[in-house]
Amino acid sequence: MPRKAKQSGKIKLKTHKATSKRFRLTGSGILVRTKGGKSHLRRRTSDRTKALLSEMVVVKGRKFIKRIKRLAPHME
Repeated sequence: MPRKAKQSGKIKLKTHKATSKRFRLTGSGILVRTKGGKSHLRRRTSDRTKALLSEMVVVKGRKFIKRIKRLAPHME
């Protein structure tokens, strides 16, 4: 049986799944993230604080944005 010919081209880029689940790109191209601390130990937390945890936060910092876009190149 003949061997497969080697493909010459670019390597397929894979998305870092944890990054794609935590961050999102808005329609205007702004990178936003979710807040942590929403899973457990929330009985003593006030309703206002729990509501604030559901907000998305804009990612600031050029290096952070560069790293996230490298980890999730197909993020849309």
